[in-house]
Formats: sequence, structure tokens, C-alpha cells
Amino acid sequence: MVERAVTVALQSGLHARPAATFVQLSNRYQSEISLVKGEKTVNAKSILGILSLACTKGSQVKVVADGVDEQEALHALTVFLETEELPG
Repeated sequence: MVERAVTVALQSGLHARPAATFVQLSNRYQSEISLVKGEKTVNAKSILGILSLACTKGSQVKVVADGVDEQEALHALTVFLETEELPG
């Protein structure tokens, strides 16, 4: 299991389209992936879970990945949250 703290840099935070993109990116990986904000942990492959965190620009979150491709997943998701760029 790997995890990394990230500051959400997306202009609109994780709402609507960026949240959908984040979920689609999470679903590319076999690993179990969670997003943690404060005391709340949600499945990063669930759009409703991601939206329920109400992450705005500047929010502090933690990405947690556990599985065969955890390193790749963690890297791709943190890059997206910090830059809104998709891997590859």
C-alpha cells in the first residue's frame, strides 16, 4: 500500500468534469484506490464518493493505492490533482 498527501490545484476543485476524469483515471488501474479528506475516506472509483468530499482548490487530500499497479496509479492520480494533466 502506498499513499501521498496532495494539495488539489485544479481551478474548479474536484467538481463535475474534473471529478469524472479523476474517476475514469482511477478505473484504469486494478489497485484499490481511495481518496481521503479529513476523516472521510471514499472509493476513488466512485463519482458520488468523490463529489461527496467537496474538494475545492487548495483542499488537502490523501491518495491511497493498494494493489499490483499501486505505484503507477498513485503517480498518475497525484499528477492529475496537482496539474490537471493526464498521463501518457
